[in-house]
Amino acid sequence: MVNIRRYENNPVITTADVPPSREDFEVVCAFNAGVTRFGDETLMLIRTAERPAQEDGWIVFPVFNAETGETEVHRLRLDDPDLDVSDPRVIHHGLLRYLTSISHLRLARSKDGLNFTVDAEPAIEPASEYEEFGTEDSRITCIDGVYYIDYVGVSHLGVTTCLAKTTDFVTYERMGMLFCPDNRDVVLFPEKIGGKYAAYHRPAPRAIGTLGMWLAYSPDLIHWGGHQHVIEPRADMWDNCRVGGGAPPIKTDRGWLSVYHGATFDDWYCLGTLLTDLDEPHKVIARSTQPLLKPETDYEMKGFYGHVVFTCGTTLDGDRLRIYYGAADTVMAVAETSLSGLLDDLR
Repeated sequence: MVNIRRYENNPVITTADVPPSREDFEVVCAFNAGVTRFGDETLMLIRTAERPAQEDGWIVFPVFNAETGETEVHRLRLDDPDLDVSDPRVIHHGLLRYLTSISHLRLARSKDGLNFTVDAEPAIEPASEYEEFGTEDSRITCIDGVYYIDYVGVSHLGVTTCLAKTTDFVTYERMGMLFCPDNRDVVLFPEKIGGKYAAYHRPAPRAIGTLGMWLAYSPDLIHWGGHQHVIEPRADMWDNCRVGGGAPPIKTDRGWLSVYHGATFDDWYCLGTLLTDLDEPHKVIARSTQPLLKPETDYEMKGFYGHVVFTCGTTLDGDRLRIYYGAADTVMAVAETSLSGLLDDLR
């Protein structure tokens, strides 16, 4: 069994640490951050979910208008017979769907990787019709000195994955859409494989098929093909409903090590490990049978959406692997383990 230790002062980021982007909004979640080392700092791009103040008798929610470039506040009466707000994340209104909040990516910085300060302004926020409900769940991968940030764009058109890049975490260049709806949990590899960029991704088949991880290749980080199936959910296990990429893969002498997430049919999210071939990373060498991390603490069990641990990034210092993860879709936390211990567990 792998020894994993939660930081004693978890969570490291709460909603109280993140100032709202506008005076009439409140921050309801700060979670699922992409993570990287930059100079002598650990940086997180936190998914920051905001909403307007609620009003008696109404559900009040934000939507980005790509034509005006503004985030607008919408209202629906709670006694509307076509309204269903039983899910705290999603508003169902007849055939229409909205999110109860809108997300952007906010930068946080730390010298020790444990104590963070959060920037006052968004780093990446909605900017197109494909992001009208927000920009979410970033992953950061450094390739040849450029930091590539893939993130989820959500709109009434579906769930897409988009890409931006930066060299300084001050200015960001958007590169467009990588995968069309419905596709998410994209993690880029930190180097080319066979002369091409590579990424794990998770398409969401509607008619038939499982919610599993796939591999794709690209000559330019925009056009993707060469798809290969990697893993799928396993019956009667902790990842029996869906699996998806978590943190970007780590290159080791035994293969590519990935910390991924799996969920059950009753929406318990856990983390596990996956080892794949260095030259053909769709070929699985080993996969953890038990969760590396599962919801147990109060901040993992209770929140905006409870019993969830979900990673988008790690940092490696020698043999010490820090796993940064969103807990209960509300806060950011961190746990530490040994890289060699993870690899030994996968023998």
